[in-house]
Amino acid sequence: MRSANLPDSPSVTSSSPAERSHGSNDTARATPSSQRLHHLDAVRAGALLLGIVLHSLLPFEPGGMWLFTDSRSAEWTSETVFTIHLFRMVLFMTLAGYFARMVLHRRGAGAFLRDRAKRILLPVVVFAPIMVVMVIATVIAGVALGLIPEPAGAAPEQATGQDPGLLAVLNPSHLWFLLVLMEAIVITVAVRAVLLRVLGIDRTDAWAEGIGAALASPAGLLLAAVPYALGLLVQGVAMFGIIQPETIRPELAPTLTYLGAFLVGWFLHAPEGGMRRATSGWAWMLPAAIVLTIAAFLTGWFALDARSGMLVIAAAVQGLASWAWVFALIGLAGKLFSGGSPAVRYTADSSYWIYILHLPLVMAVGIALAPTGLPILVKLLITWTVSMVILVLSYDLMVRSTWVGAWLNGRRRPRAIFRAAAPAEAGR
Repeated sequence: MRSANLPDSPSVTSSSPAERSHGSNDTARATPSSQRLHHLDAVRAGALLLGIVLHSLLPFEPGGMWLFTDSRSAEWTSETVFTIHLFRMVLFMTLAGYFARMVLHRRGAGAFLRDRAKRILLPVVVFAPIMVVMVIATVIAGVALGLIPEPAGAAPEQATGQDPGLLAVLNPSHLWFLLVLMEAIVITVAVRAVLLRVLGIDRTDAWAEGIGAALASPAGLLLAAVPYALGLLVQGVAMFGIIQPETIRPELAPTLTYLGAFLVGWFLHAPEGGMRRATSGWAWMLPAAIVLTIAAFLTGWFALDARSGMLVIAAAVQGLASWAWVFALIGLAGKLFSGGSPAVRYTADSSYWIYILHLPLVMAVGIALAPTGLPILVKLLITWTVSMVILVLSYDLMVRSTWVGAWLNGRRRPRAIFRAAAPAEAGR
C-alpha cells in the first residue's frame, strides 16, 4: 500500500522475506504497493491546511490572545477556531498511527525509526528556530510600522497556570505536534518490542487485531474518545480544548490525548478493513459531530472550575465530538476521494512543506491588513490567496524535485508548475 510520502505515511516497497517472516498478517493482506490511499491523503492534507485556516482566524477573536489582533473581530471566529481545534490534530494523529503500523510491518522497527527521525524530528530541529525568529521579527516589524499595537494578551496556555521558565526559549512553535508524534512513535515501538519479547508475535498481533476490532465496532467511538476526555481531566480546563505544549518538554495532557489518537489509528490497521468499518457510519456521525460540537462549546465555558462535576461532562462531550468528526471526515473522504486525482495527490505531497512554512507568511499578510476596514471574510480570502500562491510556488520550484522533497516526503517528484525547469533526476 502506498500513500503520499508525508512523515506519517508510508514510502513503501515490497517487504523482504525476513520482514515477512517477522511481520504481522497485515503485510500479507496489503494491497499492491503501487496503490495510494487517496482518501487518506486528502484527509491528512486537509488536517494540515486547516491549521492555516485556524491561525489566520486567531487575530479576529474577541478579546484576542494571539500574537496580534485585527481592527475587526467577530464571535463566529472563536467558534470556528474551537471547532477546528477540537478534531484537527486528533485526525492527523489517527492517520499517523494507521500509516505507522503499515510501514513498520513492511520495513522493520529499525528502518521505521530512522525514517521518522529524519522526516519528523529533524525538520523540527531545522525549521522551528527559523520559524520562531521569523514570527517574532514579523510582529516587531508590524508594531514598528504602526500596523498593530504591542501584544498584550495572555496566551490560552496560561490558563493552566504553568510557567515554562527557561524552557520558553526552546519553543517548537507550530511544529509542536511533530514532537508529540515522535513521542507517540517511540512509546508505541518500545511497548511493542516488550510485548513481542514477552508474548511473541502471534499473540501480540492477535491482541492488536482484537483491539482494532473493538474500535471498528459500533462502540468504537466511545472507546476512542476516552484518551481525549482523560487529557482534558488531567489538564483541568476544557474551554480551550487540548492545550499544546509551549516548549520541547513533554506534557501529560497532550501526550495522553494524541498518543491515544495515534494508537486508535495503529490498531485500526490491524484487522482487515478496520478503518473502513470504523468510519462506515459517517452519514450519521457528521450531524452528530455538529450537535456534539455545539454542546462541547457550551459545556467548556461552564467547566471553568476544575473541581466541579461539569468538567467531567465537558471532557466526555468534547471527546465524543472530536472523534465523531474524525470518523465522519475519514468516511466522507472515502466516498469523495477514493478514486484519487492529480490535484489531490499534489495537495497531499505539498501540504507538509506548506504547513511548515506558513505561519510567518500568514501573519505578515494578516498584519498588513490589520488596520484596514475590510470585512473579515475579505481579509481572510486575501490572506489565504497570497499565502497559498507563494507557498505552492515555492514548493514546486524549490522542494518537489529537489533533495528537500526527498528529505521531507521520502522521494523526489517531477515539478508540476515549473515543468520546463525540472531537473532530469526528478522523480527518481
